[in-house]
Amino acid sequence: MNTFFLIIVVLPALEIFLMIKIGGKIGALNTLGLIFFTAIIGVYYARIQGIQTIRSGIKSMYENKAPIYEILSGASIALAALLLIVPGFFSDLIGFLLLIPISRKILLKIFLRGREIDKSNINRKTIDGEIVDKDKDEL
Repeated sequence: MNTFFLIIVVLPALEIFLMIKIGGKIGALNTLGLIFFTAIIGVYYARIQGIQTIRSGIKSMYENKAPIYEILSGASIALAALLLIVPGFFSDLIGFLLLIPISRKILLKIFLRGREIDKSNINRKTIDGEIVDKDKDEL
């Protein structure tokens, strides 16, 4: 209930408050231009970071490692792109923080603190085999 209340009521109220304050300082047209500018720049950088994350994930899989960080990083980049498209200055700030690799690592460590990833299935050996049916005549 508290998270739902925060997302639905408090965050839009904070975004509206910041838009009014910043719009009062720099003007309405400049505020609209800044919102569109951050959306365009943010999506462009999200695309670049996403491509780098895909390359890193392929490299990890090629080295026979599980690309766990790359999967989480890709999800956070997608969230960052969404936050940058949504109009508002607070969401843009969080979106840009998720795009920067250093701050993304810090935020992922904070978010995943106390959660342990199950690594029991990562390095299992696979044994190949085949089933041979004997004909009934040979019995």
